[in-house]
Amino acid sequence: MAYSVNISIEAPVENQIQEITYDGQEIYQTPLTMSESLAKLAQKIDFSKSACDDIKKELDVSDGTDDETSSKDPSAFQSSLWPWDSVRNKLRNALTEVCVLADVLAIAKEKRYMVLDPVQQEMHETKPIAQVYARKKALAGAASVLLNGSERLRACQNEAARNRSTPDFHIELLRLRQNWRLKKVSNTIVGDLSYRTAGSKYAQAGMFEVTKAEDDNERSNSPPASPGANPKPASALRVTVPSELQGVAYIAVLCQKDQEDLCSASINLLGSAPKSSNADMHWQQRLEAAQNVLFCKELFNQLAKEAVQLHAPIPHMVVGNQIMASTFPSIQLIIGLCHSTGAGGDKKTGSGGCGAGQKAEHDHVLEHSLHQLLREVHHKNTHHPFPHPSSAPLGPTKRRCLAGPTAADRYQLLEMTKSQTLLEQIIQQAQHFFLRMRTEYVLDTIIKEVKDPLIISHWNALNSPTFSCVKINIISHGYDAVGRTSLIIQVMEKTLKCVCRDGRVMHMSYEPQELRDLIYCQIYQHQLTVVQALARCMGWQYLANSAHLGIGAVETRGNASSCILASPMGDRLIAVRCEPQGGMQVSIAHSPKKDFFSGQLVKERKWENLGGSFKEVRWDKMEGKNFLNKMELLMASLTSS
Repeated sequence: MAYSVNISIEAPVENQIQEITYDGQEIYQTPLTMSESLAKLAQKIDFSKSACDDIKKELDVSDGTDDETSSKDPSAFQSSLWPWDSVRNKLRNALTEVCVLADVLAIAKEKRYMVLDPVQQEMHETKPIAQVYARKKALAGAASVLLNGSERLRACQNEAARNRSTPDFHIELLRLRQNWRLKKVSNTIVGDLSYRTAGSKYAQAGMFEVTKAEDDNERSNSPPASPGANPKPASALRVTVPSELQGVAYIAVLCQKDQEDLCSASINLLGSAPKSSNADMHWQQRLEAAQNVLFCKELFNQLAKEAVQLHAPIPHMVVGNQIMASTFPSIQLIIGLCHSTGAGGDKKTGSGGCGAGQKAEHDHVLEHSLHQLLREVHHKNTHHPFPHPSSAPLGPTKRRCLAGPTAADRYQLLEMTKSQTLLEQIIQQAQHFFLRMRTEYVLDTIIKEVKDPLIISHWNALNSPTFSCVKINIISHGYDAVGRTSLIIQVMEKTLKCVCRDGRVMHMSYEPQELRDLIYCQIYQHQLTVVQALARCMGWQYLANSAHLGIGAVETRGNASSCILASPMGDRLIAVRCEPQGGMQVSIAHSPKKDFFSGQLVKERKWENLGGSFKEVRWDKMEGKNFLNKMELLMASLTSS
């Protein structure tokens, strides 16, 4: 008898095993959330299949079944469809409606609902060669019209140029406007030569008048030129410059010592004044000369104002057209304004600074520096550092704007407000120029006096107006590899700075004697240094050295120095003494003494090992090209003997 037992099967509670570790522990996969399960089912939807295909498949399946299935309720057919089929059908219907709406909008935007194709006309036979000839003929006709018109214009212009002796007034005026500032005042063209647009505060007016040369009656009333003379180039413009700006002017800078000229204190304008009158010059040259006169007058006026306002230890003097400033004791800097009208021998010059019959030999470098200084002031007035306001008064400088972020103190703020005047800058440049010239003279004099060792000076080509540098190498001829002495001298406004090869730094004043003493001390230190280096090469021993020897007469310049050398066997000694006044002195001694005699008082033989007395070598009788060569021969002879 069979019994039926109901068995309930439940799904396991555990999840799917993801990983089993080496120790047997099982790691289960976390169950999916509801959103993740929905997303997983949605991925199985195939939107490429249509609803008609599914219905056909269902109908085919229903035909193969028996009659009982076909007689069932239609709800059974709906239950066999895919659960997401309704969603797909709704999406397809929505897409269809959107496509229909897009077509309706496209039709609504069109203005024409029907396009008619044009009726094709009968083709006419065209000849390309005939068209080319027709176009050529038309172009030739247009070109002939243009050429005839240009020839007529050229002929008219040439005829007008032959009849007119002066250039066109409007062309000349256009060229004048391109280079100079012009304006019209009561039917008169007036120009300006001043530097007021560059921030100039000079009160001299730089106005000039421009008129038409054909309207002047002076040209018609003037006598005819000689037939052999070259005709002067005529101009359609007549420029009238004020009498204060006519002629030639320049600034002369001179250095004077004890009322005696270092450069030349006499200024003459005979060679620089133009031989022709100012009226015969071209308007461009006349305006350039007038602007140069205005610039020189403004520069001298600024320097004279600063000379009166500055409080110097020795007050500056302004007399007439001359400024006298003191640079060093008994050395003066003279700045003069020289102005010559160049008409009929009438000359305006600086009082007391211009002499007749002598050619000017003033310093062109300092004059160029003065021009550069004033032009730099004009450039700074028009080119302010960014950022600056476009339509407001200019504020503080860039350094003062950054004073807060950089935490500047009161001393730094006061230093920012200080600025050097033009006169102070040119005085510093003159002091540096004079000190550099004096340094060159001292070095050249020492190089001529001292033949051994050789002194080579290299001046740096890249210098500033107030700073120069010269490198001095002291070497012995033929013994360059043994040793050399190098030092650098920096020339500033009032002081000299010497940097030696061993790192020592020495500061000197503007007195030339200090530099001379320093160079001589370096020469004799070089001699002792190379003697010691040569002794090491020859196998001799270095025993003692003294850079400031306290034995002997007191030297008027520097200190005496000495060194003692011993032969390889120790039986010969050489003592070298260097004196700035006496030169080099060399003495030798023998050890043991050759003149030791034992007596009743000295009976021990150990005293005979003492060195003998030094005997001076007649150095002028020694053979050799220079000091080191003689020392080498002396060491060699003492070693062999």
